[in-house]
Amino acid sequence: MSLRPLALALALLACLTAPLTTHSAGPLDGDFQISSAFVVLDHGVLQLNAQVQYPNNGRIRSALQDGVTLVFDLEIAINRLRRFWFNATLLDTSLRRELTYHAVTRRYVLREEPGVAEEAGPEQESFATLDEALERLGHIDDLPVLVQSQLGPGPWQVAVRAGVRRGRMPAALRALVFWSNDWNRTSDWYTWMLTL
Repeated sequence: MSLRPLALALALLACLTAPLTTHSAGPLDGDFQISSAFVVLDHGVLQLNAQVQYPNNGRIRSALQDGVTLVFDLEIAINRLRRFWFNATLLDTSLRRELTYHAVTRRYVLREEPGVAEEAGPEQESFATLDEALERLGHIDDLPVLVQSQLGPGPWQVAVRAGVRRGRMPAALRALVFWSNDWNRTSDWYTWMLTL
């Protein structure tokens, strides 16, 4: 038996189990936050705009190039605040997108899953670099989330949270990293009062 496949498997294991929060020399390594978010009303439809900064480092790039899929979630909640009772949830949904690396074309492929963003743009885009893909992932523009007539009486609070986690992976890697939870992070909630 050759030691080369075993060495490769151990190197991949080290790459995939390294935590995302470890900082290295890159300027964006470990940064993960929602830097801004707001809702606009357009023809009776509430549309979300947000800017998310996702982590970008060598481990993410290596994992994608080794066949791992990363899943990016953006959770959106709108609650009607009540003074003497529990708050009423008007909206609790998420935008889910997957990022993969296509080895033949050497491009990063971003896919949107059907759901809240069905009318928000193309279902699939490709990018030459990971930086471009993460930049696109971080820009949420005019995402329709709720019709104004569904709000009812206020006040209302909007909350947005971003998450990134490991999705599908090649079967050879699955057995090596099934116990690792280092590829699952969420940002803090970004909340504000909605005024129309």
